[in-house]
Amino acid sequence: MRNDAHFARLAGRQRGAIAIYVALFLMVMLGFIALSVDIGRALVVRNELQNAADAAALAGAGQLQWTNTPTTWANATSKANAAISLNYADGKALSTGTVTTGYWSVTGSPAGMQSTTITPSGSELPAVQVTVSRTAGSNGGPIQTFFAGLIGTNTIDVSATAVAAIAMPGVAKPGALFPLAITQCTYNLFWNSSTGQPTIDPSTGKPYEIKIGSSYHTGTCYYGQWTTFNTVANDTPTVINLIQNGNPTTLSIGDNTWIDTGTKNSIYKNISTPVQVLLPVVSDVSTGSNQPIIAFAPFQIDQSVNGANPYVAGHFITNYLPTNVGPGGGTPPAYYGAYVPPVLVN
Repeated sequence: MRNDAHFARLAGRQRGAIAIYVALFLMVMLGFIALSVDIGRALVVRNELQNAADAAALAGAGQLQWTNTPTTWANATSKANAAISLNYADGKALSTGTVTTGYWSVTGSPAGMQSTTITPSGSELPAVQVTVSRTAGSNGGPIQTFFAGLIGTNTIDVSATAVAAIAMPGVAKPGALFPLAITQCTYNLFWNSSTGQPTIDPSTGKPYEIKIGSSYHTGTCYYGQWTTFNTVANDTPTVINLIQNGNPTTLSIGDNTWIDTGTKNSIYKNISTPVQVLLPVVSDVSTGSNQPIIAFAPFQIDQSVNGANPYVAGHFITNYLPTNVGPGGGTPPAYYGAYVPPVLVN
């Protein structure tokens, strides 16, 4: 009898201990479930903030050019701030963010946004950085938790950052290019790489007016040659068609372009001037050969002259936004006056 009573008391104590463990386990599980609900909500809000930061950075960078002034930087900041207020997060209208303008290195060295006052290298792009947060004193404050307060977490800070930059064109889509290849040497003569501007003729105060003729009639540097891009064709009708329609397929930096043979005098009568065009830049225009494209550059053709020594005359231009182009991968090409619409770089 005493044994039965003893076992009964022992079983009661065990049931009580199990109940305590179960209660503790349920509390822990409820805590994790509650935390997961609030963390999930925080992730949704963060995605909304990221969308707002992305849109604001792109809007701000859309105001930039390659040669920027204090007014341009200020306009980019204003546009980015205005874009923030068009967005919502967690059902609340956003009102503020941190906007920084400057230069962003696509190589990551140096890291972070560089000052607007630096002289940028080829891999440092004009950019706008935007951070949008739900923190104390910003956009309604941190997120109030529903359940995580059970484990001592009453609020969650959430923020997102985006960087958008303009870049040099690395990809020319169909129709973007004029079929005249020019040498990098020509650019070295008439382009100031330190300022990102054409070299100025002191007699006119304007960019030098340049005559670009066939390599058959000019020197070893200062010339250009008709190109049929990735088609081997040396006939005049093909070039005239390309003048009217541009490159038929996409070309990227590093792709080959075919350098035509012959002068093709009659082609010069088929160019309407003045016209701004985007040209492939190569190191060498040796005729009857494929040459790798090293950049895409804008040029305004002011005259097209036929005759014994035909040529086009014009000047290099800057802050040119061509159509049907995009940024390329890898190390950016040198800046030769053209840039593409802003893209997110971080």
